[in-house]
Amino acid sequence: MRTTLLVISIAAAAFPAAAERDLVPSLDSASYVCVERPAEPEWMRNIAVREAYKRVLVQDIYRAQNLERIVETGSCSCDTRFPAWEAAEMEFRERFDSAERWEMLEASDTYNRRANALRPDAIAICNAEGNW
Repeated sequence: MRTTLLVISIAAAAFPAAAERDLVPSLDSASYVCVERPAEPEWMRNIAVREAYKRVLVQDIYRAQNLERIVETGSCSCDTRFPAWEAAEMEFRERFDSAERWEMLEASDTYNRRANALRPDAIAICNAEGNW
């Protein structure tokens, strides 16, 4: 009887642990659309944690530029949706290279608002091409 209770107790304790293990989100960022995307510039990947806001701003610029390009051209090819990073880097360097942190955070917000406004139109274009 004790053995049976022990086995049941162990099984009951193990089951939630197994279920929880299956609920852990994956950190795999594999994409099924445009798999050959250009990598972020090296300096962005290796930026110090204290300066991560610079990386975020370049990412926000990149996203806004790409969604604008999709809507303007009416095309969602992989080259349009995920071009090289040079244009975003250049805009960052020209406009924000000597900006203060708070100015960059405000700029990120502005780029995100712009991108979010364009997103529904870009999604429709990309969905029509099977590229979202």
